[in-house]
Amino acid sequence: MSALNPRPGLLNIRPHMITPQGGALRPRICIASNESAFGASPKAYRAAEAAVRDLERYPEEGPDRLAAAIAESQSLDIDRIACGPGSDDLLSRLARAFLRAGDELIYSVNGYQKIPNYAHANDAVPVSAPDRDFTADVDALLAAVTPRTRMVMLANPDNPTGSLVTADEIRRLRAGLPGGVLLVLDSAYAEYVDRPDYERPDRLVEAFDNIVMTRTFSKIYGLAGARVGWLYGAPAVVDAVKRIGSTFPLSSLSLAAALAALEDEAHRQFVFSETKRLRTAFGERLAALGLKVYPSETNFVLVRFPDPTRTAVAADAYLLSQGIQARRLASPRFADCIRFTIGLESEMDAVADAMEGFFKMEGAA
Repeated sequence: MSALNPRPGLLNIRPHMITPQGGALRPRICIASNESAFGASPKAYRAAEAAVRDLERYPEEGPDRLAAAIAESQSLDIDRIACGPGSDDLLSRLARAFLRAGDELIYSVNGYQKIPNYAHANDAVPVSAPDRDFTADVDALLAAVTPRTRMVMLANPDNPTGSLVTADEIRRLRAGLPGGVLLVLDSAYAEYVDRPDYERPDRLVEAFDNIVMTRTFSKIYGLAGARVGWLYGAPAVVDAVKRIGSTFPLSSLSLAAALAALEDEAHRQFVFSETKRLRTAFGERLAALGLKVYPSETNFVLVRFPDPTRTAVAADAYLLSQGIQARRLASPRFADCIRFTIGLESEMDAVADAMEGFFKMEGAA
């Protein structure tokens, strides 16, 4: 009798984050997973609470109802929208729909660290392109394209680096790709960007069939626990993604919360403004300690520890001892880095105070 084995590529999937063990999983301050510390809109909470009364029912036409609301609120074409339980699900479905065994998926080497897993899960080949100081390099991405390339996937703004590729560079990237290569732009942090050289990808999607944008309600909308995402692409791409989606992919509570969150522009603007203010202040305090704080257009900052006597590993252990959980990444290229999600003002003050305490310690390395 033959052994039951999964498809070979699955065995290449590795965790991309380092998770503390034991009691460290219940910190008093958790700034590890890029959740919104400001929570969801009060309207979203009330809508989800009301939806509890219908838990025995499937949310009929849930994705269609949410797609219609997104299309109306953002002036988009409803026929180009697909919804699902988080943008991660949609990225995974895109890979399932368009990658075959042996196909190549190109990504920026220090970009979103889960991207290679989308290739491995489909027995495709992840191909990393070098970057420039943690920012994706369009020339390197284009140079990596071969006849086997079927997809280029880029988070913009990126995670865990917080970096951004400008509108002109994204357009140059798309123009340089063969028509049979799908450019997937994970735009999970788009709402946090205020740089004039950034362009939301939806107009590109409407102009070209080989570009797709994914979005999420997990970040600025504060609905990480609800797991709601959406995709904007050519109708043929949307059709393929919908065909391999689960039945009733959105829970009734998640659907209600997302619909209500879309209506609260004041809450989104508050989260945007507070995140930017606190990100700047926190970055300045850490930079004053001699740390390299990478520019960020997201709700987190990536910080490098250049002093071998004050390492990221030691700093992370010290923070955990103080009840603070930030995020370290599994890749060796991030061995001397910590990513800090922006929390409440009191939390960021406490984290900065703890970091100052760490640098005053003797023998911290």
